[in-house]
Amino acid sequence: MHSLLKKLDIDYLLVNSTNEYLVEYSSLSENARYTLTGFSGSTGDALITSENIYLFVDGRYHTQADMESKGNITVVKLDLGQKQDDEIRKIIDPNKTLGIVAKKVSQTRLEGFNGYKIRLLEEDPINNFTEPHNEPTYKTDCKPKEYIPNKPVFISNLEEVSYITGYRDFSRDCSSKIWAKLVINNDLLLFTDNKACETYLKNFEGELIVDKNSINAWDYSLIQKPIHKSSEIKQLKSVKTDEEIEGYKKAFERTDKAVMAIRNYIETNDNLSEYDIAKRLRDEFLHYGAKSLSFNSIVAINQNSALAHYSKNSKDIILKDGDLVLIDCGAYYEAGLATDITRVFVKGSPSKLQEQVYTTVLKAFLNAYNLNADTGFEHDELAHEILDNSINGFTFSHGLGHGIGINVHEAPPALNKTEIAHSKIKDNMTFTIEPGLYNPEHFGVRLENSCYRKNGKNCSFVKMGYEGKLIDYTLLSNQEQEWLKEFEIL
Repeated sequence: MHSLLKKLDIDYLLVNSTNEYLVEYSSLSENARYTLTGFSGSTGDALITSENIYLFVDGRYHTQADMESKGNITVVKLDLGQKQDDEIRKIIDPNKTLGIVAKKVSQTRLEGFNGYKIRLLEEDPINNFTEPHNEPTYKTDCKPKEYIPNKPVFISNLEEVSYITGYRDFSRDCSSKIWAKLVINNDLLLFTDNKACETYLKNFEGELIVDKNSINAWDYSLIQKPIHKSSEIKQLKSVKTDEEIEGYKKAFERTDKAVMAIRNYIETNDNLSEYDIAKRLRDEFLHYGAKSLSFNSIVAINQNSALAHYSKNSKDIILKDGDLVLIDCGAYYEAGLATDITRVFVKGSPSKLQEQVYTTVLKAFLNAYNLNADTGFEHDELAHEILDNSINGFTFSHGLGHGIGINVHEAPPALNKTEIAHSKIKDNMTFTIEPGLYNPEHFGVRLENSCYRKNGKNCSFVKMGYEGKLIDYTLLSNQEQEWLKEFEIL
C-alpha cells in the first residue's frame, strides 16, 4: 500500500464502504472497503497509512470484523457513542496529506477534516465500479406529502428522491429506491444519468439549496451558489401518512406469515443449514407477495447469533437439537416500505441459560415498548438499564432501534445515544425496538418488533408471537406478564 500512497502523492487514504449516492447498503461489488479488507459489514470505513491499514467498526461488528478481515489489518472497535472520524483524526498528522474520494463522502464529513491537508480524488483507486441501474418505472399508490420549496433544491439522497417522485425500483434486491438525483425548480427534474446531472449543476447560475449531510463533496463542488439547509424532506417523510401506515400494516401481515412459516419449517425438519433456512425464508416471502427482500436475511445458529449483523448464512452450520437460531429479516411489498423483524427459535428443548437470556431480552422489549416517554433516547436508556450487566458475559452492544421507511434504516426517529435520539417521536413515526444480548462463546438473542406511534403510544406492526418454551415466567413481573398478553405465545 505504500506504493499506492506514493503514486497518489498522499500520506493516507480514506477507503469508504459506500458509493456516490452515499447509501448505507452498498453492494459488495462496489464496496471499496470490502475489496480492501474482506469485511462485509454494512458500515465502517478503512484508513490506509504507510505502515498499517485500520478498519473502523461499531459494536455490531466487533467479532465479525476479527473473523473476516484479511491480511495485516488493525480493527478499531468503536464503543457506543464513539465516532469513527474522531478516531481517524487521532491517527493522522494534520501536516500530512489525507486522500479522500470526493464522490464517496458527504460535504459535511469532508468539512469535519477542516484544518487537515486534504487531496480530493475524483476516482476511487481501490474500487471505482458502480453497478448499472434501471430507469424508474414502478409508481407506488402511497402518495407523498406535498413539498413546495421557496427556492430551487438539489436532492441526491435516494430515499428522498424516491419519496418525492413516488417511484420505486425493485430490480435491485434489498432496495426499493430509484437510483437518480433530483432538482426541484418549479418542475421535477429527474437525472438517472450522473454525467447529465453534473453538467446541469455546473451550468446552474442561481442559488441552489442542498443538504451537506447527504450531498457528496464532488457534486457540492460543482454548484456555483450552494445554500446549505437541513433536508425538509427527511422530516416530511419521517412522519408517515395514514395511507402509509395502512400499507405497512398489510405488509407486516404478510411478513408475519413468512416468519411463522419458517418457524414451522424449522420445527418439522432436521439437518437444516443456515443457508437452507435463508433460502426457504426468501421463498416464503415471495410466496406471500413480496417484491424483494428489504435486506439480506440473517440466519445465525448458536455462536453466529452473537454477531449482531452476521451475513454468511453458511451451508456448513447445521441446526441440531438444543441449538438457537436467530432470524432477522424483512421484505418490500407494493408500497415500497421496508419491513423488519427479528425472532429467535430453539430446536428441541432449550437450556436454562437460553431461557434466561431470551426472557431477559423479552423483559427489556416489554418495558421499552410500554414506556411512556417522548424520545428514543429515553427508550434506549431504559433498555440498557435492564440489560447492561444483567447476565455475566452477555452484552448489549448497539442502540435499541432505528427508523424504518423506504430504507430499512432511517432517521429520524432514532432509539439510541445519538443527538437525534433526543428529538420527539411523533405520531405516525415508524421505528424498531430491538434489544439484544450477545456472548461470542455461546449465542445471541435479539427480539425486534417494528412499531409506530399513535396518540402518544407505541403500537406494534408485528403480531408474530414469542417462543413459549424459551420464556421463564419466573423472571417476569406481574406487569410484564400482563403486557405480554398483547402478543401470541407460540
